[in-house]
Amino acid sequence: MAQQIDYKLRLTSALLGTVARKDLAAAFRRVNANTSFEIGRAHKWLQGRAQPRELQLYEDWSKVLGLDRSGQWIADCDIETFVDEICARHGRDRDALLRELEVPVSRSVPGSAAELAGTFACYSHAWSPYFRGRLIRGELSIGSASKLNRLPISYTEVLPTSSLRLRGSLHVALRSMHAHVSDGANATQTLTFCLFRASPPASVLAGFMFGTTVMGPEAQPSATRIVMVRLPAATARLRSAEAYLPPQGSVAEDLVSLGLLVEDATILDGHLCEFLNGGTGRFDQIPLLAYRALVDIFDRGWLSRGAGSAKGASRDHIPVPSRAVTEA
Repeated sequence: MAQQIDYKLRLTSALLGTVARKDLAAAFRRVNANTSFEIGRAHKWLQGRAQPRELQLYEDWSKVLGLDRSGQWIADCDIETFVDEICARHGRDRDALLRELEVPVSRSVPGSAAELAGTFACYSHAWSPYFRGRLIRGELSIGSASKLNRLPISYTEVLPTSSLRLRGSLHVALRSMHAHVSDGANATQTLTFCLFRASPPASVLAGFMFGTTVMGPEAQPSATRIVMVRLPAATARLRSAEAYLPPQGSVAEDLVSLGLLVEDATILDGHLCEFLNGGTGRFDQIPLLAYRALVDIFDRGWLSRGAGSAKGASRDHIPVPSRAVTEA
């Protein structure tokens, strides 16, 4: 299914400086006299009530924009990627182009930004070998100011040694949400989230978190399920209480301490436990020894071939199958 065609057409119109739909249609006819782009259908496309079905129209669209991209790319790419591509191709200022849109940019975020903005208490499996088997709490703050379908976010964990503070953006896509946060330009520590698409009132977000260990002798690639629960308001306890929950600690009780009204702690803990521990993907961390074993065996093989590779391969070095095998 093509993504956000109405906003892509509006951006195209703004880029070309076309005022009326007939001018936009004329731009399509200039690249293809037989184009299926016509004013009546474009009215519905620009309102988001329908979208083009013919791949050829998307091919025409790519030519209108002068992109070295296929029509399928035009249909499939997210709006943020689309904006970056056309601005780079035509040397346009991104923010200036967005200001030329006929509708406020905030409308391009699927669902109101106010529905996602707020403070969330996050619970996932601890990656640190020093806290194996325990849950860790983090804080996710989602801002309301948006650029197209991206919202500014920050993620914080109060670790025993220091606080981990990461910033980035939440990308709201058609069927899911993705976020990437880091500790700055050097990105010495990064986390990536892949979440279910939120629905109003967005009281909880959930999915997977990927990254590397912070509290440990090695930075091991890791993944865990994560649950993010919206709090009534930001609380100082999230910035002061240690992130690691006690062994067998109750998430429901922790949420109560953060100001959330919980009707039945036992039922809530049961559902949280089922989500965080269910299936085979609750927690995955690559053992260092398993990785080192691969490095050792492949490095030895690579280095043993190094001298021969430096001289260049020849036909004499290529094993030739026997006649019997060839004819089999």
